[in-house]
Amino acid sequence: MAKQTTPLSPTLLDSLKNKDKLVRMYDGNGLILEIRALPSKKKVWRFKYPHPITKKDILLTLGEYPALSLKNARAKRSEYLAMLADKLDPREQLQIEQDKLDNATSLEKVTRLWHTEQTAKGKWGGDTGHKTLRKFENHLFPLIGELPIEEIRTHDLTKALTIIDNKGVNRVARDLRANLVRIFTFAIQHDYIRHNPARELDGLITARKVKHHPALPHHRLNELLNRIEQHNRCLPLSKLCLSLTLHLFIRSSEVRFARWSEFDLDKKQLVIPASREYVDGVRYSDRGAKMSENHLVPLSPQAIEILKEIKIYSGHCANVFPSRDDPEKFISENTVTKLLRALGYDTQTEIDGHGIRTMACGALIQSTLFSEDAVERQMSHKERDKTRLAYTHMAEFLEERKDMMYWWSNYLEQNKKGYISPHDYGVQTKLALDQSEVIQFRKA
Repeated sequence: MAKQTTPLSPTLLDSLKNKDKLVRMYDGNGLILEIRALPSKKKVWRFKYPHPITKKDILLTLGEYPALSLKNARAKRSEYLAMLADKLDPREQLQIEQDKLDNATSLEKVTRLWHTEQTAKGKWGGDTGHKTLRKFENHLFPLIGELPIEEIRTHDLTKALTIIDNKGVNRVARDLRANLVRIFTFAIQHDYIRHNPARELDGLITARKVKHHPALPHHRLNELLNRIEQHNRCLPLSKLCLSLTLHLFIRSSEVRFARWSEFDLDKKQLVIPASREYVDGVRYSDRGAKMSENHLVPLSPQAIEILKEIKIYSGHCANVFPSRDDPEKFISENTVTKLLRALGYDTQTEIDGHGIRTMACGALIQSTLFSEDAVERQMSHKERDKTRLAYTHMAEFLEERKDMMYWWSNYLEQNKKGYISPHDYGVQTKLALDQSEVIQFRKA
């Protein structure tokens, strides 16, 4: 038979004295009065209950007697028992209410809690987590970050995301919209809110037509290479940056934020890390390889010669292309674009920095010498076919990629003398291979 608890009375409570040891008086249904041991003179109400999910016992402090009377202590117990009946943890509910008073439930603070939880669970790959939070810090928090999350409506999100989209950062707006759904779901799970207003944003931010970067046809390579060689009205590092970009055909941020520590001229390779150390005051300076994994770039002899020349100007710095004003920072993101314009090209219709990648990729495919998988791997493109990815993910094609980097540099060199199509130069290369049974287009 269960032990019966005799309810406490005001008369009994007033007669209780503090002793040399802790004494607990029980009122039933989890309500306890602790008479603390001397020299303390405190009498403290506690509420003991099992957590609604874990069933672990929890002791919640309610207040001191007589400031908190027996009647009011019982009222709090009734309130908490009602929460437990709804499968809610009273301690968590009290914290939520305090957070609201402290404005700890602002969209920004809840987003940071969500981000911390995702990080702890290992949800991010590479520097994805850092980039995700930066999008909120740079674009959404300045607009509605201070609003309490329980007060945010679909209209508030619509207005903010539309402003961001109209700034020309459509991809950022779409990423924010997707993560807002997750953040409000997190807020529901932690009982900050009851409804997810971000789920009503379907169709608000649609993907815009992908911009195709202009690229010169291969028959104009001779013109481009000679214009670069003859141009002397720019800083040497700017010209060398464009030349290196031509030979490596890596992305602009991968070139611009390159560190000397990433190059190994003895092994003839560049390893672009998944992420780089962030430099204060330089936006996106932590960008590494696009696919959030280290990307290896074999270096042709021509590329190594260009790097040796670059070392004359920046070998004393950590950065390959340091800023003229501050060697701890980097050259302008518009360096290659400005130089192409100075060479007489329209970067909107003829060629831009990314168009160099298009030219290289097209030439490698047209040569018919290299497999499409190897070209895609060297371009650091993500495989969209998941079944195919399962077979090609671990295939690095390193020897073939080394051959193609050598071939591309030799093709550029050949076009300085006069135009030859990628296909014809590929045929010449293959004939040389067939005749000698050795790879002739690699230079020693």
